[in-house]
Amino acid sequence: MTTLIIMEEKETCPAQRLLKMLSGKWKAEIFRLAVESPLRFNNLLRQIQGSNKQSLATALKELEEEGLLEKITIKLKPLHIEYNLTDKGKALIPVFQQLEGLSQ
Repeated sequence: MTTLIIMEEKETCPAQRLLKMLSGKWKAEIFRLAVESPLRFNNLLRQIQGSNKQSLATALKELEEEGLLEKITIKLKPLHIEYNLTDKGKALIPVFQQLEGLSQ
């Protein structure tokens, strides 16, 4: 049974895989913003209308766990945290842009 699950994952198209990774509140919007520039938590709160600290923190953590974002602590004064796309996230940008083009 394990072999079957692995085979199914390999056969999934990139768009389907990305949609699955971005399902959940605010994840697609966070990914879109990360494509444009590094992210900071408070900026996200201002940029994403209707978001709150809890839902953003959860979405960021899940995107990190999926390997799409990396959390970087900038040790300059004032200390802050940025989120950047990983290589895996960058590799999925063309797929994301194609999906965005379909919705316009």
